Amino acid sequence: MSAAKAVIRYEDFARLDLRVAQVVDARPHPNADRLLVLLVDVGELGQRQIVAGIREHYDPQQLIGTQIVVLVNLEEALIRGEESQGMLLAADSAGQPVLLRPESPCPPGSVVK
Repeated sequence: MSAAKAVIRYEDFARLDLRVAQVVDARPHPNADRLLVLLVDVGELGQRQIVAGIREHYDPQQLIGTQIVVLVNLEEALIRGEESQGMLLAADSAGQPVLLRPESPCPPGSVVK
């Protein structure tokens, strides 16, 4: 278990735009063994592509149609030649990622508070 990070102000946390997203498509990254490329629907914000290091733990086809929590206002990045327009949230459970998901279905784009 890692140590807690430095305390931040509420205003810092409030700058994060966390939303519920529906996975529309998922495929292995063509240039990286550990990455998946996800296309997610974020409601009124449209669709976004997210590159995530979860390939060893999740079957891309089983992710399609599921809901996850994503950070949508993260600066875009080019990851091994694929554009990533956000970041999914996952917990670390004994070195394995566990995707954060809503307890019950939510409209895509729902704000996480």
